[in-house]
Amino acid sequence: MPEIVIALDLPSGAEALRLLDRVPEATWVKVGPILMTREGPAFIRELVGRQLQVFLDLKWHDIPNTVAGAVEAARELAVVMATVHTLGGEKMLSAAVSAGGFGLALVGVTVLTSHDAAGYGAAVGRAPVDLAAEVERQAEIAIRAGLRGLVCSSGEAGRIRRRLGPDPWIVVPGIRRSVDSAGDQTRIATPEQAVREGATHLVVGRPVLNASDPAAVFREFRAAAA
Repeated sequence: MPEIVIALDLPSGAEALRLLDRVPEATWVKVGPILMTREGPAFIRELVGRQLQVFLDLKWHDIPNTVAGAVEAARELAVVMATVHTLGGEKMLSAAVSAGGFGLALVGVTVLTSHDAAGYGAAVGRAPVDLAAEVERQAEIAIRAGLRGLVCSSGEAGRIRRRLGPDPWIVVPGIRRSVDSAGDQTRIATPEQAVREGATHLVVGRPVLNASDPAAVFREFRAAAA
């Protein structure tokens, strides 16, 4: 069954821990740049000490040596999964894989779910852009470099699964129920849609974080992904 990953996109570690106290069934959590910058490695150790699987989502994109050092530091913190940006290129991705060893699964960020075709085209200086083809192009580079999987929207997940086969992890953010607001993401999906397209990890943030009963909402997502 796909994993439900709670995105701890909250202003402080204390708020994140209070949220997790209310969702005792959670097994996976995602820590992004806000919490990592504010709370640092001690917060990751706290989560690991709670027996949680930590997904560190910092989207490293730098020279190979720097990214390899960051990956090694994450591995030493017992992080289970972390992101690198596939636009860093195959040499950077290969260096990251070597640093991760067997204990840390690296997944490649392709095109952010906040991008639409026009916005991405403007960012990279080419238009028009077929986002699905761009995701697939970057995904092939990532798997060739040895990454464990990819991060992409549900709309590209099926295409990646068909192209790359059953082995890679496919991490899909922007998971919403039909009643949830899209917020600032343009390429969202329900858990049922994402699972049909081959997702292995479903990242859920605001629908759980903003719920009056986050445990109940978490169970809804888990049931929908089963």
